[in-house]
Amino acid sequence: MWKTIVRRLILMVPQLIALSIIVFVMAKMMPGDPFTGMITPDTDPARIEELKEELGLNDPLPIQYVRWVKNALQGDFGKSYTFQRDVTSLIGERALNTFWLSFVSVILLYLLAIPLGILAGRYQQSRLDKFIVFYSFITYAIPTFVLSLLFLYIFGYKLQWFPTGGSVDIEVEPGTIQYIWNRFYHILLPAITYAILGTTGVIQYLRSEIIDAKTMDYVRTARSKGVPLRKIYTKHILRNSLIPIAAFLGFTITGLLGGSIFIETIFGYPGMGQLFVSSIASRDYSVICALVMLYGFLTLLGSLLSDIILSIVDPRIRIE
Repeated sequence: MWKTIVRRLILMVPQLIALSIIVFVMAKMMPGDPFTGMITPDTDPARIEELKEELGLNDPLPIQYVRWVKNALQGDFGKSYTFQRDVTSLIGERALNTFWLSFVSVILLYLLAIPLGILAGRYQQSRLDKFIVFYSFITYAIPTFVLSLLFLYIFGYKLQWFPTGGSVDIEVEPGTIQYIWNRFYHILLPAITYAILGTTGVIQYLRSEIIDAKTMDYVRTARSKGVPLRKIYTKHILRNSLIPIAAFLGFTITGLLGGSIFIETIFGYPGMGQLFVSSIASRDYSVICALVMLYGFLTLLGSLLSDIILSIVDPRIRIE
């Protein structure tokens, strides 16, 4: 397995190179430049040209790309024109917020989806099963921004149960228990929203696995031996049905990082998703390229992580 993991990691290199070329070229093809929003009637055009020359924005595209790659390999993704900060430190700060949002979302997602999937599979064709299937269809069909805006309006503005923006209140002192709770309090509503939207796949897959497992020979054998039904479900059916769900963890995490773009923007949560949207609006090339490369790397890593988890939980499967 270790040889396969190393080979997959090596294969990521040409994939990331191809992604970097596409991202860099597409970013440069965007209309305008980082200084477009800074131009006013009093702005000296000559000064803008001087800044472009100092930053190398007038150099040929291949030269700019090579310079960007060399710096990126040293951990320097340039400076954000909008925030006037190093891109690495800026993304590192926002990535921590996105990590905690994704972490809480994954926990809530599985806490909600696994029991519903088990109930739907065990009580197939019952009213409970039909209700859960209807729920999963609704959550699959509703757009992310619609549910986010609905929850924000109801629970944020109307009922005022949750904050409507930010990651922590300014007046809370860092390092205290109140600070930890306040951060969790800001995360909770967007995490609940994404968990609800992400349950469909897990519910449907787990339901199908349980229904299929009930017809297997080992289940019939256990029933013929008089094994209690509860024990059959816990020891045989659920154990085998949950194996593929564990493998989904890697894709779930990367999916959350991508989906957080909408969630963070709507809820005003300062994570990588919100940073990505604001960087596109301000033509902040350095931040855009760094974030897309990070998302691409995490997607490839999530695929590998899912294969590794699946091979661990099911010894019959070996990644190739």
